[in-house]
Amino acid sequence: MVSTGSAFPVAVSLRRLFPQARFVGCANICATDAFENSVDVCPNSLFAVVNGMRLDGTQFIEDAVARGASGLLVNKPCVGVTIPQCIVPDVRAAFSRVCEALAGDPTRWIDVAGVTGTNGKTTTTWLVRSLLQRAGRVCGVLGTVEYSDGLVTESARLTTPESRTLAKWLQRMPTRGTTHAAIELSSHALHQGRAAGIELEAAVITNITQDHFDYHGDYESYHKAKARILEIVRPGGLIALNVDDPGSWLLRSHVHDAVNFASFGQCATADVAAQVREESLEGTRFRLSIHGRTLDCSTRLVGRHNVSNCLAAAATAFHFGLSPEEIVDGIEQFNFVPGRMERIKCDQPFEVFVDYAHTDDALRRAIQSLKSITPGRVLCVFGAGGDRDRTKRPLLGRAAMLADLVVVTSDNPRSEDPQAIIDEILAGMSADDVTPIIEPDRAAAIQTVLELAERGDSVLIAGKGHESEQIVGPRRVAFDDRQVARYILSERWHQLSNHHPRRASA
Repeated sequence: MVSTGSAFPVAVSLRRLFPQARFVGCANICATDAFENSVDVCPNSLFAVVNGMRLDGTQFIEDAVARGASGLLVNKPCVGVTIPQCIVPDVRAAFSRVCEALAGDPTRWIDVAGVTGTNGKTTTTWLVRSLLQRAGRVCGVLGTVEYSDGLVTESARLTTPESRTLAKWLQRMPTRGTTHAAIELSSHALHQGRAAGIELEAAVITNITQDHFDYHGDYESYHKAKARILEIVRPGGLIALNVDDPGSWLLRSHVHDAVNFASFGQCATADVAAQVREESLEGTRFRLSIHGRTLDCSTRLVGRHNVSNCLAAAATAFHFGLSPEEIVDGIEQFNFVPGRMERIKCDQPFEVFVDYAHTDDALRRAIQSLKSITPGRVLCVFGAGGDRDRTKRPLLGRAAMLADLVVVTSDNPRSEDPQAIIDEILAGMSADDVTPIIEPDRAAAIQTVLELAERGDSVLIAGKGHESEQIVGPRRVAFDDRQVARYILSERWHQLSNHHPRRASA
């Protein structure tokens, strides 16, 4: 991971950055480094006093001062503090702006596409990178699977890095010869202003359905958080909205005249549109229309939801100067995203896909896509994460019932009882539909569904996608759905019709 311990190479005047700010104990603060976690504070650095969901940031001021902080970024004056204070309305957004300024405002030198949405963020950013790099550009990516500056790649810890880490990664890109970046912007990150200090050349909203209500509370607040991406698009930049998704399209009236606008969708009226010609387990063929130009195109990605992701990436790439021919070439050369409808092949007589689908909308789309192209049955194994939005659990259960056979299991139970989570999923399932199989042990559940699969079926292992760990209580246990499936398929699938082997382990 990018080092966060060393200072940025420049000093920044907070008076210049925030001319409307108030200062206590000084006329200005010049920062050479900034932190929002007191344990990271180093001598002569700025400490941003941010409040979390449970903790008041002011309780860490004493620790930050003891560690050498020379100034505070706060939303109201703090009594009894001996070091200078800069008073701003939104500390999180200001902290992001400070970090980007300390990094030399790297988005002045690279064109950044920001993608938000309930589903499709990762696939769209990877497609954008693929299209640009196929056309000879160098593109970094920051998102759920990995962080890359165009040369060096690291596994991701958060979908959108914290402000300081985000600035560090963007700072590195121009020095690597990177000209573009595609970054995922989660609703948490947008609400917390982690990216408030950057300027986007393009903003894409794939869809807005339901997720993270444990954090946002309700759909209106969640939708407002997603909408904040519109605030960080530079004049002349692009805003691309999905005409097929009501949540995305609701923001059309918020697009102002200082930016360019493009609609994308699977309808003839969209600026970037697709008419699906053929779907199969090998991919999709469609007619692609880009601002009046129409070309034949194919993708190895499975499902119509992935056609929408291709359109979102195409709209972005077109704004970045790629020709329609270059866009088609990039789409056709793209293989897959780790853990996103990723096919598992071990010579078994049925198809197996591992997908990150962990919302009801994503799960429904994945199952519907497979049902439309699978000659046999669609079998689904899934769960729901613990310590997360509980309201979507019965919705996941309802969506899963579209499959012909369902196995309900654990996802990342975290501190919750796995069976209690399963019970909340089952509440969304009707007794008149398919009766689900219950198996809390995820490895055993995957084995069960693979035992039951027959020639011509498709198996969907949903919820964890690319993840390589399972979080059980305080422990992180090595667990990768893809590896578990490959182990069972390559070593045992020919035995499954004869007897039940011992449970596979991760």
